[in-house]
Amino acid sequence: MRLLIALLLGSAPLFAACDRQSGDASQEAVSAPGANGAQMESYGGSEEMGRVSVEYRGTPAPDLAFSDPDGETIRLSDFEGQPLLINLWATWCPPCIREMPTLDALAEREGGALKVLTVSQDLQGAEVVEPFFAENSFDNLEQWLDEENAMMMALEADTLPITVLYDGEGRELFRVIGGMDWAGERAETLISGALGQE
Repeated sequence: MRLLIALLLGSAPLFAACDRQSGDASQEAVSAPGANGAQMESYGGSEEMGRVSVEYRGTPAPDLAFSDPDGETIRLSDFEGQPLLINLWATWCPPCIREMPTLDALAEREGGALKVLTVSQDLQGAEVVEPFFAENSFDNLEQWLDEENAMMMALEADTLPITVLYDGEGRELFRVIGGMDWAGERAETLISGALGQE
């Protein structure tokens, strides 16, 4: 199993990612699926994946708070004792949009064994995230907002999407920089191997 994970880590090509955007104008370019021709796509069985990094392995999760469109907040520490997959995304980022259905499928497959948390980095917050969720059928994803991009800064990230797996004690196991088919076999092998599952 360790050999397979090592091969996945070493050979994973960098898949499309979006540079960090600053300012409202640059984020308006693709504000929702369908805008400016950016359509919701699925991976359709593709096994492409972003670059997997273990550079920050063992680093504690930052205890940041996120809000939903109604102003309810959660903290990462609220998930203590449960493995957590945090995905940072934005509505203006095509690779982010493309992997959302696979994150929804992963959340369904994992049930309560792994919490999948998608956190929008859109500066416009609910104004663009709510319509995006309304236009798409995500049964297992919740709308969480980080309008200040605090999580990106804490992770020292400058591209989206970025997805981090934390163990039940809140320690980073790996991160994926770029888009990925989270419903695919490679993702399943990577996650189960990192969590020590058979």
